[in-house]
Amino acid sequence: MSDDYCTIRDVPKPPVADGPPYAECVLCRKPTEYPESYKGITMCPVCEWQEAQRTACSG
Repeated sequence: MSDDYCTIRDVPKPPVADGPPYAECVLCRKPTEYPESYKGITMCPVCEWQEAQRTACSG
């Protein structure tokens, strides 16, 4: 059995922006590290970490 059975794989992440303008976080509205032109859900590093904590497997 693999130790990473609850790891989400093959999920595309937005490309990291070279500079401003940055996309807003969909949760807290702070700037993210992703380009404003990215179409999709973007989260700042803090919200990404908190979301990962909420969805992590407990075990």
